[in-house]
Amino acid sequence: QVRLVESGGGLGQAGGSLRLSCQASGLTFDKTTMGWFRQVGGNEREFVAAVSWSGRSTYFGDSVKGRFTISRDNDKNLVVLQMNNLNREDTAVYYCAAHNVVCSGYGCYSSLTKYDSWGRGTQVTISS
Repeated sequence: QVRLVESGGGLGQAGGSLRLSCQASGLTFDKTTMGWFRQVGGNEREFVAAVSWSGRSTYFGDSVKGRFTISRDNDKNLVVLQMNNLNREDTAVYYCAAHNVVCSGYGCYSSLTKYDSWGRGTQVTISS
């Protein structure tokens, strides 16, 4: 059974940083694409970032490009989203997601429908 557990959310300040972690289990981690999405209220989940199996390729949504980074540790089954220069628009529930589809290019990595395993989410709230 695949399990994704997010941690590191909470309250942050505009201009500050937060670090989210996702601990994965029940899957072949080094053959799994890992991603982060976020959701505000009942809106559709927005792509934030994704990382390839090896960690060599990373992809970011336009709203976070240049501010967020994503990395993975295949020995620890861990993926980390480092969020810098936060603003109020980053306030959302952040979800860790995973899939085993062989991906090529931004369109695949950012596609919500490709991901078939999801964590429960962690709330991030940014105050000005």
